[in-house]
Amino acid sequence: MSLIKDIIVALKGFGMGAANVIPGVSGGTIALLTGIFGRIIECLNSLMEIETWKLILKGQWKEFWKKVDGRFLVALFIGVVASIFSLARLMEYVLNYYPVQTWAFFFGMIAASGVVMLMGIKGWKAVDVLWAVLGLVLGVLICTLSPTTTPDDLWFIAIIGAIAICTMILPGVSGSFILLIFGKYEYIMNAVNEMNIPVLIALVIGCGVGILAFSKFLHWLLARFERQTMLVLLGFVIGSLVRVWPWSDPSAIIKAQLLQQGAEKEAAREAVAALVESGQNLEPLITDVHYLGAVLFAFVGIAVVGALEYFGNKKEA
Repeated sequence: MSLIKDIIVALKGFGMGAANVIPGVSGGTIALLTGIFGRIIECLNSLMEIETWKLILKGQWKEFWKKVDGRFLVALFIGVVASIFSLARLMEYVLNYYPVQTWAFFFGMIAASGVVMLMGIKGWKAVDVLWAVLGLVLGVLICTLSPTTTPDDLWFIAIIGAIAICTMILPGVSGSFILLIFGKYEYIMNAVNEMNIPVLIALVIGCGVGILAFSKFLHWLLARFERQTMLVLLGFVIGSLVRVWPWSDPSAIIKAQLLQQGAEKEAAREAVAALVESGQNLEPLITDVHYLGAVLFAFVGIAVVGALEYFGNKKEA
């Protein structure tokens, strides 16, 4: 029976991992829907208590394992990791070959997530609008001012990992959404697929430090300023849509055209890089803007978020 429970927890972790691979779906939302959100918070809080670590110094390993709900954490971790490694290759493929449709799918999911967050906030006041506008301005500024290419240094990967992991306990925002904003989504997906060990170690260290350092703060923030926090997040999510506009990167569309015509990945990348360096206007080179496909996939993204919200409300009822 315990093994079956572990498998169920691992499957829930798989769902959380899948959510955090796809910008627009929050791992925290999946945790809420599957009924493990509170348990995760309790585990993280236990890990931040000095008394918990004193148990190790006293040699009370069983008590420590029980206090941090170790079996649950291990099963959850296995599910999350399995999901990330199994879906990363799919994400890399669709981003290379179908960038417009993929970003449209993400756009639909993020827009729908913003609507869901908006519907969850009742009794609007003037000050609420100000908090939301603050988040909107922050979202637009970060997405427009952050460079298209950011450092590949391990210290930067660790910092991004620390920021991204914190969103796992914030329903409404996904970890991959943060990677996307800072221009590291595709880079991390490639690192997972290619088993780039130094990058993955830096990411894991950043995630570990981030979740331990900020989990209590985020828990405190949501406990005391939940409304203001969610209003800022709402504005931030809406403002960030400028980053995932499906046609914002003509070079990715042209690269996809070359790949679909049979070009090797490296050759396609070099050809596009040469065009960019030459300063040529790339938009006239796009042979198909995929408007219909973008609209269809945007609606699919909206439908996915709508379904999650529907089943979440049904579960609460």
